[in-house]
Amino acid sequence: MRAAGSDPSGPFGARTYSCAMSNYTAESETTGPAVSGVQSVDRAVSVLEILAQRGEAGVSEVAAEIDVHKSTAFRLLGALESRGLVEQTAERGKYRLGFGIVRLAGAVTGRLDITQQGRPVCERLSEEIGETVNIAVLQEHYAVNLYQVRGPGAVGTHNWVGQLTPVYATSSGKILLAHLSEEERTAVLATSGVRKLTAHTLTARAKLEKDLAEARERGYAMTLEEMEIGLHAVAAPIRSRDGEVIAALSASGPAYRFTEERIHELAPALIGGAEEISRRMGHPG
Repeated sequence: MRAAGSDPSGPFGARTYSCAMSNYTAESETTGPAVSGVQSVDRAVSVLEILAQRGEAGVSEVAAEIDVHKSTAFRLLGALESRGLVEQTAERGKYRLGFGIVRLAGAVTGRLDITQQGRPVCERLSEEIGETVNIAVLQEHYAVNLYQVRGPGAVGTHNWVGQLTPVYATSSGKILLAHLSEEERTAVLATSGVRKLTAHTLTARAKLEKDLAEARERGYAMTLEEMEIGLHAVAAPIRSRDGEVIAALSASGPAYRFTEERIHELAPALIGGAEEISRRMGHPG
């Protein structure tokens, strides 16, 4: 006779046996493929890193580097090639990174926060220049300031962050205007309603267009008491991965200290800062 409960067909034995088998099956079916899948992903990433370092490599080289059989390396390269992440060179058997990598990189750079990328540059420039440094973008017919760092010599406590400023009377607005198409610029200026803010504000379209053309040519825009008496400013363009001007990096200070002559002297440093932020945003330079 069998001991009570020893019969797998008993009221509890069948259930226990069934559950045990179910757990075993589920575990065996999920754990194996999951581990294998992670391993495949890890190997595929390793292949991309190898090609990034070497420029190009053959199946045998890849197989040796990641310690797998040539057939495995060939399958990995084939899968990456089907997605455009790698491509074969003119010399068959050699592989290099494909343009699918650019697509993935673009998705990342497109989400980069310009204030986050510009923060260390602004902090360094504010110390170097000694004036307030801002990052601004175009919003409808305004230049809106996203980030500000006050320099050690900054006067006053005005916070420009979040402020909507007129594009035609600010250095940031001017450099952003300067890189719009003629049609876009006309529309923005028509909406903004150009008017005199100070005696120095450029309101005549011909004079403003000449000023913007000069800004494009030299790489930076200036305003000399055009928005506020006693305030001078200079701005340089920040570009995206595609070369489009997406923001402006500016420095501003009191007219008695931040003179026109000093602005021209410090402009190269500001342009360099804008170019550094552009590179951080994916622009190749």
